[in-house]
Amino acid sequence: MSDQKKRKKGYKKNGKLEKEYYESELARLQVELVKMQEWVKHKGLKVVVLFEGRDAAGKGGAIKRITECLNPRVCNVVAKGKPTEREEKQWYFQRYVPHLPAEGEIVLFDRSWYNCPVVDRVMGFVTEEEVKEFFVSCPQFEKMLIRSGTILIKYWFSVSDEEQERRFKDRIEDPTKRWKISPIDVKSRAKWMEYSKAKDEMFEFTDIPECRWWTVEADDKKKARLNCISHFLTQVPYQDITPEKIELTPRQDCEDYVRPPHSEQNFVPHDY
Repeated sequence: MSDQKKRKKGYKKNGKLEKEYYESELARLQVELVKMQEWVKHKGLKVVVLFEGRDAAGKGGAIKRITECLNPRVCNVVAKGKPTEREEKQWYFQRYVPHLPAEGEIVLFDRSWYNCPVVDRVMGFVTEEEVKEFFVSCPQFEKMLIRSGTILIKYWFSVSDEEQERRFKDRIEDPTKRWKISPIDVKSRAKWMEYSKAKDEMFEFTDIPECRWWTVEADDKKKARLNCISHFLTQVPYQDITPEKIELTPRQDCEDYVRPPHSEQNFVPHDY
Protein backbone atom coordinates (compact mmCIF):
# COMPACT_ATOMS: atom_id res chain seq x y z
CA MET A 1 0.00 0.00 0.00
CA SER A 2 1.35 3.44 -0.91
CA ASP A 3 2.22 6.08 1.69
CA GLN A 4 -0.61 8.19 0.26
CA LYS A 5 -3.19 5.49 1.07
CA LYS A 6 -1.67 4.79 4.49
CA ARG A 7 -1.88 8.44 5.46
CA LYS A 8 -4.87 9.33 7.58
CA LYS A 9 -7.44 11.42 5.73
CA GLY A 10 -6.94 15.13 6.38
CA TYR A 11 -3.33 14.74 7.54
CA LYS A 12 0.00 15.49 5.87
CA LYS A 13 2.91 13.05 5.86
CA ASN A 14 4.44 14.86 8.84
CA GLY A 15 1.25 14.46 10.87
CA LYS A 16 0.13 18.07 10.47
CA LEU A 17 -3.44 18.83 9.46
CA GLU A 18 -4.23 19.62 5.85
CA LYS A 19 -5.38 23.24 5.58
CA GLU A 20 -8.68 22.31 3.93
CA TYR A 21 -9.44 19.66 6.57
CA TYR A 22 -8.57 22.01 9.44
CA GLU A 23 -10.79 24.77 8.07
CA SER A 24 -13.72 22.42 7.44
CA GLU A 25 -13.47 20.96 10.96
CA LEU A 26 -13.17 24.42 12.50
CA ALA A 27 -16.26 25.57 10.58
CA ARG A 28 -18.20 22.50 11.73
CA LEU A 29 -17.22 23.05 15.37
CA GLN A 30 -18.07 26.75 15.19
CA VAL A 31 -21.59 25.86 14.06
CA GLU A 32 -21.86 23.66 17.16
CA LEU A 33 -20.59 26.54 19.31
CA VAL A 34 -23.43 28.72 18.00
CA LYS A 35 -25.91 25.97 18.89
CA MET A 36 -24.41 25.77 22.38
CA GLN A 37 -24.57 29.56 22.74
CA GLU A 38 -28.29 29.55 21.91
CA TRP A 39 -28.88 26.79 24.47
CA VAL A 40 -26.95 28.68 27.16
CA LYS A 41 -29.06 31.76 26.48
CA HIS A 42 -32.31 29.78 26.34
CA LYS A 43 -31.70 27.88 29.59
CA GLY A 44 -30.10 30.78 31.45
CA LEU A 45 -26.84 28.90 32.06
CA LYS A 46 -23.72 30.55 33.47
CA VAL A 47 -20.48 29.34 31.87
CA VAL A 48 -16.92 30.29 32.85
CA VAL A 49 -13.89 29.01 30.96
CA LEU A 50 -10.35 29.68 32.19
CA PHE A 51 -7.46 29.65 29.71
CA GLU A 52 -4.07 29.32 31.35
CA GLY A 53 -0.63 28.22 30.20
CA ARG A 54 2.83 29.42 29.32
CA ASP A 55 3.44 32.52 27.22
CA ALA A 56 2.89 31.84 23.49
CA ALA A 57 1.14 28.55 24.25
CA GLY A 58 -1.80 29.44 21.97
CA LYS A 59 -4.48 30.48 24.45
CA GLY A 60 -5.36 33.62 22.52
CA GLY A 61 -5.68 31.78 19.22
CA ALA A 62 -8.06 29.23 20.71
CA ILE A 63 -10.17 31.97 22.32
CA LYS A 64 -10.32 33.88 19.04
CA ARG A 65 -11.64 30.82 17.16
CA ILE A 66 -14.23 30.14 19.85
CA THR A 67 -15.62 33.68 19.83
CA GLU A 68 -15.31 34.28 16.09
CA CYS A 69 -18.94 33.37 15.28
CA LEU A 70 -20.54 33.99 18.66
CA ASN A 71 -22.69 36.88 19.86
CA PRO A 72 -20.54 39.23 21.99
CA ARG A 73 -23.62 39.96 24.09
CA VAL A 74 -23.66 36.31 25.13
CA CYS A 75 -19.98 35.38 25.03
CA ASN A 76 -17.29 37.84 26.07
CA VAL A 77 -13.58 37.68 26.86
CA VAL A 78 -11.91 39.00 30.00
CA ALA A 79 -8.19 39.70 29.73
CA LYS A 80 -7.23 41.74 32.78
CA GLY A 81 -4.07 43.79 32.82
CA LYS A 82 -2.03 44.97 35.77
CA PRO A 83 -4.26 45.38 38.86
CA THR A 84 -5.21 48.90 39.82
CA GLU A 85 -4.13 50.44 43.10
CA ARG A 86 -7.61 49.76 44.51
CA GLU A 87 -7.63 46.13 43.28
CA GLU A 88 -4.32 45.52 45.02
CA LYS A 89 -6.03 46.38 48.31
CA GLN A 90 -9.02 44.08 47.71
CA TRP A 91 -9.58 40.44 48.54
CA TYR A 92 -7.70 38.72 45.72
CA PHE A 93 -10.73 37.10 44.04
CA GLN A 94 -12.76 40.29 44.31
CA ARG A 95 -11.14 41.74 41.20
CA TYR A 96 -12.53 38.87 39.13
CA VAL A 97 -16.04 38.62 40.60
CA PRO A 98 -17.46 41.61 38.65
CA HIS A 99 -16.60 39.81 35.40
CA LEU A 100 -18.45 36.58 36.22
CA PRO A 101 -21.44 35.79 33.98
CA ALA A 102 -25.09 36.42 34.65
CA GLU A 103 -27.67 33.85 33.50
CA GLY A 104 -27.45 33.19 29.78
CA GLU A 105 -23.81 34.30 29.46
CA ILE A 106 -20.42 32.74 28.70
CA VAL A 107 -17.22 34.35 29.95
CA LEU A 108 -13.78 33.30 28.71
CA PHE A 109 -10.88 34.38 30.92
CA ASP A 110 -7.60 34.89 29.05
CA ARG A 111 -5.62 34.31 32.22
CA SER A 112 -7.52 34.44 35.47
CA TRP A 113 -7.12 34.20 39.24
CA TYR A 114 -4.43 31.62 38.52
CA ASN A 115 -2.00 34.45 37.86
CA CYS A 116 -1.29 34.37 41.59
CA PRO A 117 0.28 30.91 42.03
CA VAL A 118 2.17 30.89 38.71
CA VAL A 119 3.10 34.16 36.95
CA ASP A 120 2.90 36.44 39.99
CA ARG A 121 4.67 33.91 42.19
CA VAL A 122 7.56 33.29 39.80
CA MET A 123 8.03 37.00 39.11
CA GLY A 124 7.95 37.86 42.83
CA PHE A 125 4.73 39.92 42.73
CA VAL A 126 3.20 37.95 45.61
CA THR A 127 4.62 36.48 48.80
CA GLU A 128 4.75 32.79 49.64
CA GLU A 129 2.20 33.44 52.39
CA GLU A 130 -0.19 34.86 49.79
CA VAL A 131 0.35 31.80 47.60
CA LYS A 132 -0.40 29.46 50.52
CA GLU A 133 -3.59 31.38 51.23
CA PHE A 134 -4.52 31.10 47.56
CA PHE A 135 -4.18 27.32 47.67
CA VAL A 136 -6.63 27.25 50.60
CA SER A 137 -9.08 29.82 49.23
CA CYS A 138 -9.16 28.92 45.53
CA PRO A 139 -10.82 25.47 45.81
CA GLN A 140 -13.41 26.96 48.16
CA PHE A 141 -14.05 29.87 45.79
CA GLU A 142 -14.50 27.54 42.82
CA LYS A 143 -16.78 25.19 44.78
CA MET A 144 -18.96 28.20 45.65
CA LEU A 145 -19.21 29.12 41.97
CA ILE A 146 -20.19 25.57 41.07
CA ARG A 147 -22.77 25.36 43.87
CA SER A 148 -24.31 28.59 42.58
CA GLY A 149 -24.94 26.87 39.25
CA THR A 150 -21.90 28.08 37.31
CA ILE A 151 -20.32 25.67 34.83
CA LEU A 152 -16.57 26.13 35.41
CA ILE A 153 -14.02 24.71 32.96
CA LYS A 154 -10.22 25.07 33.32
CA TYR A 155 -7.75 24.61 30.45
CA TRP A 156 -3.96 24.59 30.69
CA PHE A 157 -2.19 25.02 27.34
CA SER A 158 1.08 23.10 27.40
CA VAL A 159 3.91 24.00 25.02
CA SER A 160 7.48 22.74 24.81
CA ASP A 161 10.52 24.92 25.44
CA GLU A 162 11.60 24.59 21.80
CA GLU A 163 8.20 25.53 20.36
CA GLN A 164 7.81 28.49 22.71
CA GLU A 165 11.24 29.75 21.61
CA ARG A 166 10.23 29.43 17.95
CA ARG A 167 7.01 31.38 18.55
CA PHE A 168 8.81 34.13 20.44
CA LYS A 169 11.21 34.58 17.50
CA ASP A 170 8.27 34.63 15.09
CA ARG A 171 6.63 37.38 17.13
CA ILE A 172 9.82 39.43 17.15
CA GLU A 173 10.08 39.18 13.35
CA ASP A 174 6.40 39.98 12.68
CA PRO A 175 5.52 43.66 13.40
CA THR A 176 1.84 42.71 13.84
CA LYS A 177 2.71 40.31 16.65
CA ARG A 178 5.38 42.16 18.63
CA TRP A 179 2.76 43.61 20.98
CA LYS A 180 2.20 40.07 22.23
CA ILE A 181 5.64 40.03 23.89
CA SER A 182 5.64 41.93 27.16
CA PRO A 183 8.63 42.70 29.40
CA ILE A 184 7.32 39.96 31.71
CA ASP A 185 7.43 37.47 28.84
CA VAL A 186 11.07 38.33 28.20
CA LYS A 187 12.01 37.90 31.85
CA SER A 188 10.08 34.64 32.13
CA ARG A 189 12.31 32.93 29.54
CA ALA A 190 15.04 32.62 32.14
CA LYS A 191 12.62 31.04 34.64
CA TRP A 192 11.34 28.04 32.67
CA MET A 193 11.98 25.55 35.47
CA GLU A 194 10.46 27.82 38.14
CA TYR A 195 7.31 28.10 36.03
CA SER A 196 7.17 24.31 35.71
CA LYS A 197 7.48 23.80 39.47
CA ALA A 198 4.89 26.51 40.20
CA LYS A 199 2.44 24.98 37.71
CA ASP A 200 2.90 21.49 39.16
CA GLU A 201 2.21 22.70 42.70
CA MET A 202 -0.77 24.72 41.50
CA PHE A 203 -2.25 21.58 39.90
CA GLU A 204 -1.65 19.65 43.12
CA PHE A 205 -3.83 22.02 45.15
CA THR A 206 -6.45 23.10 42.61
CA ASP A 207 -7.14 20.01 40.48
CA ILE A 208 -10.22 19.26 42.56
CA PRO A 209 -12.87 16.59 41.80
CA GLU A 210 -15.53 19.27 41.37
CA CYS A 211 -13.47 21.05 38.70
CA ARG A 212 -10.52 19.26 37.14
CA TRP A 213 -7.77 20.79 35.06
CA TRP A 214 -7.76 19.85 31.37
CA THR A 215 -4.36 20.01 29.66
CA VAL A 216 -4.28 20.95 25.98
CA GLU A 217 -1.12 19.82 24.17
CA ALA A 218 -0.41 22.92 22.11
CA ASP A 219 2.81 22.44 20.14
CA ASP A 220 0.54 22.09 17.10
CA LYS A 221 -1.72 25.16 17.21
CA LYS A 222 -4.34 23.91 14.79
CA LYS A 223 -4.79 20.59 16.54
CA ALA A 224 -4.87 22.35 19.91
CA ARG A 225 -7.67 24.66 18.78
CA LEU A 226 -9.81 21.86 17.40
CA ASN A 227 -9.19 19.62 20.41
CA CYS A 228 -10.03 22.40 22.86
CA ILE A 229 -13.23 23.43 21.10
CA SER A 230 -14.34 19.83 20.65
CA HIS A 231 -13.80 19.16 24.35
CA PHE A 232 -15.49 22.42 25.40
CA LEU A 233 -18.63 21.35 23.54
CA THR A 234 -18.77 18.15 25.61
CA GLN A 235 -18.64 20.08 28.88
CA VAL A 236 -21.86 22.03 28.29
CA PRO A 237 -24.71 19.64 27.40
CA TYR A 238 -26.87 21.42 24.83
CA GLN A 239 -29.62 20.83 22.33
CA ASP A 240 -30.01 22.25 18.86
CA ILE A 241 -32.64 24.97 19.03
CA THR A 242 -31.51 26.79 15.90
CA PRO A 243 -34.32 29.14 14.85
CA GLU A 244 -36.21 28.39 11.66
CA LYS A 245 -35.10 30.31 8.60
CA ILE A 246 -36.63 33.76 8.60
CA GLU A 247 -38.59 34.97 5.60
CA LEU A 248 -37.98 38.63 4.89
CA THR A 249 -41.06 40.79 4.63
CA PRO A 250 -41.39 43.05 1.57
CA ARG A 251 -39.52 46.29 1.94
CA GLN A 252 -41.57 49.39 2.70
CA ASP A 253 -42.69 51.38 -0.30
CA CYS A 254 -40.40 54.41 -0.52
CA GLU A 255 -41.73 56.30 -3.52
CA ASP A 256 -41.78 59.56 -1.53
CA TYR A 257 -38.20 59.19 -0.30
CA VAL A 258 -35.27 60.77 -2.14
CA ARG A 259 -31.72 60.10 -0.98
CA PRO A 260 -29.55 63.15 -0.23
CA PRO A 261 -27.12 63.98 -3.04
CA HIS A 262 -23.59 62.58 -2.78
CA SER A 263 -22.19 66.10 -2.68
CA GLU A 264 -23.73 66.65 0.76
CA GLN A 265 -22.09 63.57 2.34
CA ASN A 266 -18.57 62.66 3.39
CA PHE A 267 -17.48 59.36 1.89
CA VAL A 268 -14.44 57.28 2.77
CA PRO A 269 -11.91 57.59 -0.10
CA HIS A 270 -11.77 54.63 -2.51
CA ASP A 271 -8.16 53.67 -1.87
CA TYR A 272 -8.93 50.12 -3.06
